[in-house]
Amino acid sequence: MRDEVIGWRRHLHRNPELSFQEEETSRLVYETLESFDGLVLSRPTPTSVLARLVGEEPGRTIALRADMDALPITEKNDFEFTSCNSGVMHACGHDGHTAMLLGAAKILVGMRERIRGEVRFLFQHAEEQPPGGAGQMIEAGVMEGVDAVIGIHLSSYLSVGKIGVGYGPRGAAADTFEIWINGKGGHAARPNKVVDTVAIAAQVVTNLQHVVSRNADPLDNVVVSVTRIAGGTTHNVIPETVEMEGTVRALQEEAQEKVAGTMERVIEGVTEAHGASYSFEYQRGYRPVINDEGVTQVVEETAREVFGEDAVELTPPAMGSEDFSAFQHEAPGSFFSVGARNEEKGITYPHHHPRFTIDEDALPVGVKMFVCAAFELLDVEPGGV
Repeated sequence: MRDEVIGWRRHLHRNPELSFQEEETSRLVYETLESFDGLVLSRPTPTSVLARLVGEEPGRTIALRADMDALPITEKNDFEFTSCNSGVMHACGHDGHTAMLLGAAKILVGMRERIRGEVRFLFQHAEEQPPGGAGQMIEAGVMEGVDAVIGIHLSSYLSVGKIGVGYGPRGAAADTFEIWINGKGGHAARPNKVVDTVAIAAQVVTNLQHVVSRNADPLDNVVVSVTRIAGGTTHNVIPETVEMEGTVRALQEEAQEKVAGTMERVIEGVTEAHGASYSFEYQRGYRPVINDEGVTQVVEETAREVFGEDAVELTPPAMGSEDFSAFQHEAPGSFFSVGARNEEKGITYPHHHPRFTIDEDALPVGVKMFVCAAFELLDVEPGGV
């Protein structure tokens, strides 16, 4: 399967599509799956694909997931398969995820007589763009009756050949917010005649840091970052309004739920103290990725058995976000990494970088993990994971 999987990955890399625009990508996936013969195919949404492989005997239902969308980045690599779509690039490995799951589907179709139960292949659209494609696929029923779900992410931080596994919180919730500070504009030389929105906005930014340092539990992993401030038109006019926006990250849903109220209390206090007003909009994003202990134990044991003890690394959680978490709210799940870094080949650029790429030796590793973990999860005894 190696050459075929690499070929799929390179075709997808050459033809990336943004979130909710994966028309050609999903068409390629559908037609490729159709050629395998033996899968029940459907389109849960216009740009996603569901494939069902029903075994010869009844049993559990396992879901395997890959995301398919690319990013609005101009690629700076010079491969023969560099992106042909201007300003769009597979800079996060989703081309590899899709190719690996296609490879796993082809192998498992050929082993159908050994399958007890059902394997579902979830080719998901729009992971990179909230509200995300996972929720839409769930609404379409793709997770009904699923007993366990797994997903793989190729990692530029792990060396090729390594499998990164972790228990409990793995990725952060990712919320966004916008703040408008409204005051009274005027001449910069007469600040006593205005309500200075710039000075007030600066205090809001400073005081929002207390949301983490003085309001969140020190054991909770919470980040509040103001990432954009905009206001004013020239050097000698204090503006009437300053806009701000940013992100909130949290590894626990309980911590995520508390942040918005605490932030608004801080904003209200600062603006009221200086005679200004405010508007505040808070948008909930993806939930935290939290790995189920039982499913993750199966993944870890599979990796050790297939690739050896030295291949497995227990990795810490990260503050990045992933809407795989939506699938985990429907069934016990595990999200793990397959190393794609190779310093000898110069493959070291991080995700979302215009020179990001993967060591394609990682692709067969991912295929094998999908296949072997699927069998292990199907074979769990009733009442188990």
